[in-house]
Amino acid sequence: MGMFDSLKRGLARSREAFAEVFYMGGEVDEDFWEDLEDRLVMGDMGAEVAMQVTDDLREQAAREGLRSARQLRDALAKRLAAEFAKAECDPFEDVPSCVLFVGINGAGKTTTVGKLAGVAKAEGKSCLIGGADTFRAAAIEQLEVWGQRSGVEVVTRERGADPASVCYDVLDRAEKDGTQLVLIDTAGRLHTSPELMRELEKVVRVTRKRASIPVRVVLVIDATTGQNGLNQAKEFNSALDLDGLIVTKLDGTAKGGIAVAISHDLNLPIYRIGVGEGIDDLQTFDAMDFARALVGEGEGE
Repeated sequence: MGMFDSLKRGLARSREAFAEVFYMGGEVDEDFWEDLEDRLVMGDMGAEVAMQVTDDLREQAAREGLRSARQLRDALAKRLAAEFAKAECDPFEDVPSCVLFVGINGAGKTTTVGKLAGVAKAEGKSCLIGGADTFRAAAIEQLEVWGQRSGVEVVTRERGADPASVCYDVLDRAEKDGTQLVLIDTAGRLHTSPELMRELEKVVRVTRKRASIPVRVVLVIDATTGQNGLNQAKEFNSALDLDGLIVTKLDGTAKGGIAVAISHDLNLPIYRIGVGEGIDDLQTFDAMDFARALVGEGEGE
């Protein structure tokens, strides 16, 4: 199965929201536009994006004489792709690089770190994992399993140790070894807890101060949380000045449009998306491919 086929499979539930709009072969009339806007909103793209996208497509349809719903599918994909913030770099490919992974518990940070380490190792990059989640014993064990699988060393400390000190240690080790890619997992933080967020701010501050290589702070966000995920992203971005996003568990929701909403509202690029459990299901994000898979472009022709 190719990468695009895997993406389409992972977004199948989200794509169902557009099925009736585009597959019935109906005319582009007022009911169509109302239905399209409603489905964009229900897909968690947010009212602002839904209204703007619908209005722009309405103008395009009038200008180009598009009267079939199917004719507008390609136009919708292109219009949605334009909503995503563009990445200036790929912190997992443009090395040397240090990436700090932040987010709430259960978003998939630790698994994401492990998968990315495995990919980096397979590509021939030198990689080091930092286990700065010293509060959850299972997190360290999980990282060590990934490290063993991929042959990547994991640097951590005993449970309860200062997370910022772990970051210092891993950067010290990476600098001595000339490591190309440093991936640091942090403990899950509730965005509603000021005390926990201040502690995470310290971790980011220490890491940026110590590092001699570029440091990127990446929020791992669970797509199944929908609009609540957008609220999380806003709080984390306000506190930490995020560089970008990884959106996980898109295969487990019908509201994949939340990826559009978060990238648009925060003007943050999406570096990777998770569309399944396999290591190959953590894909490099491509806005046009994502939009095409979301609206089902090319299907049912």
